[in-house]
Amino acid sequence: MMIRIGQGFDVHEFAEGRPLIIGGITIPHTKGLIGHSDADVLLHTITDAALGAIGKGDIGHHFPDTDAAFKDADSAVLLQDVWKLVEEEGYVLGNIDCTIMAQQPKMAPHIETIKNRIADLLHADPSQVNVKATTTEKLGFVGREEGIASLAAILLVKA
Repeated sequence: MMIRIGQGFDVHEFAEGRPLIIGGITIPHTKGLIGHSDADVLLHTITDAALGAIGKGDIGHHFPDTDAAFKDADSAVLLQDVWKLVEEEGYVLGNIDCTIMAQQPKMAPHIETIKNRIADLLHADPSQVNVKATTTEKLGFVGREEGIASLAAILLVKA
């Protein structure tokens, strides 16, 4: 059985006047994240992990921030486009493990909804998706509540 592994990492800075979208859902918070698209830090991480697993570059290569077509783009749509490439290569999700690094807001109340949204986007069962969150104990830019970071490791299996 052929398997492929990919990893992703992303960071976005907080900004006033934007919605906070993480994992394909809107989370109530006083600030959102800055980005050319909707700045969904978690879906960007997953997109990069999937692209890495199939050896197809990164999110910036496929959806450059210099292209006005992707201004305020829905990151779920971008991930769906990449997931089509994954499936065209003959792969399905084995599993994915994601971590959201945020001092605020608290992610725990949203984890299950995020997990189910990701499973839907990756045509997978929620049992194949793990999402966890951590603070950075008030250290660094995350701890100072300047932004949010995320990382993911993905395992693809040849269908």
